[in-house]
Amino acid sequence: MRRIDAAERRARLARRHRLAPTARAADPVEAAASVVVLHATDPATVFLAAAARMRSPEVAAIERALYEERSLVRMLGMRRTMFVVPRELAPVVQSSSTRAIAVLERRRTLQLLATTGVAADPAAWLAGVEDATVAALAGLGEATGAELSAAVPGLRTQVLMAEGKAYEAVQNITTRVLTLLSVDGRIIRGRPRGSWISSQYRWSPAAAWLAGGIPDHPEPEARAELVRRWLAAFGPGTEADLRWWTGWTLGQVRAALAATGAVAVDLDGIPGLALAGDLEPEPSTEPWVALLPALDPTVMGWAGRDWYLGEHGPALFDRSGNAGPTVWCDGRVVGGWGQPPGGGVALRLFEDVGTEAAAAVEEVAAALGDWLGPVRVTPRFRTPLERELSG
Repeated sequence: MRRIDAAERRARLARRHRLAPTARAADPVEAAASVVVLHATDPATVFLAAAARMRSPEVAAIERALYEERSLVRMLGMRRTMFVVPRELAPVVQSSSTRAIAVLERRRTLQLLATTGVAADPAAWLAGVEDATVAALAGLGEATGAELSAAVPGLRTQVLMAEGKAYEAVQNITTRVLTLLSVDGRIIRGRPRGSWISSQYRWSPAAAWLAGGIPDHPEPEARAELVRRWLAAFGPGTEADLRWWTGWTLGQVRAALAATGAVAVDLDGIPGLALAGDLEPEPSTEPWVALLPALDPTVMGWAGRDWYLGEHGPALFDRSGNAGPTVWCDGRVVGGWGQPPGGGVALRLFEDVGTEAAAAVEEVAAALGDWLGPVRVTPRFRTPLERELSG
C-alpha cells in the first residue's frame, strides 16, 4: 500500500491549491477550480481566497469572472453552504448536492405554510407565488429581494417563526421563496448592491444569466465526478473527510468513491484514499507563506486537520467549526491575522518559524494590507484570535 506522509500531503496542498509562488493561478476560475469551489458564505472570502492563489490578484478580474463573463456561479451546495463554482462544474454541484437541498427546503416551507394556515393548499399557493416571482424577474431583468417583494404581493406574506420560543419572530416569506427558486435552478444570485464585500445580491433568471440555465446530470454520476474533483485537489483523504466536506451519507460517499476507482493508501497509519492514477511521489516545494481568509477552502477542506492545523484550532475556529483568518507556512497553519482599527494587518504566530519565514509573513501581511486599502473585512463567524487582533 502506498504510504503518503504529512510532509508529502503538504507539498501536494502547496501546488494543487495554488499557494506556492510558482504554482499561482492565472485567473480567478483557475484559482477556484484548484480547490474545487470557493466558500462564499462571506462574500469577502471569495475575493481574498482567489487573490491568495493568483499571480496578479485584482478585484476587477474577480468581479469580471463573476458578473460579466459569468465563468463563476454563486450557488448553494454541499452542506447547504454557499459556494462560488466554476461554471462547468455548476451542473455537478446542482445534481449531486443542491437537488437534495431543494427537496428538504420545499418540505420545510410547505410544513410552515400548513402550520401557519397561509393557504388551504400550500403546494398550489407556493407554486403560484414562485411562478409569479419568476415572471416578475423576467420582466425586470434583475432585481433585489425587496424589489421583487414590491412586485409580487405573495412574497410579502408573513409567517410566525419559532412560535413560543424566546426568539420567535414574524417574517416575510420572501427569502424562503427566493431560496427555493435558486436551489431549483430557476434564478441565480448576480451582482451585489454595493462593494465586493456586500451580501445583498440582485437576482436574475437562470436562463438569462447562463445560456440554457443549469443542465441536469444523473445524480450518481454527478456525485462521482465531485468526489473525483475533491480527490484530485485535496487527496489523499479519508471517508470521514469526504463525508464532512460533501454533507452526504456514508453510503453515498462510498458509492461515489467506488465509481471513481479510488484506491487505499496509508496516511501515517490512518486508512486513506487517493485516485488510482495519482500515486506518484510529490516532490517538495519551495518555501512559501500565505495569509488565507476566514472560511478559506483549504483550511476547511478536511475533517481531520491535525496534519496541518496542529493544536491551534481553539484560537482559529469558532465553536461551530468555522475557520477564521489563518497564517500558513510550508503547508501548516502557524498563526492567524486580523484587521485592527488603525488599518493594515495584525499578525499572531503560534510557532517559531525562523527568521526568513517570519520576515516573509510580514511581507505578505504588508502586501495584503496595501491590497485591502481602506476596505475592512469582518468575518461573519468570528473567532477568538480574530476578535483580539481586530480590536
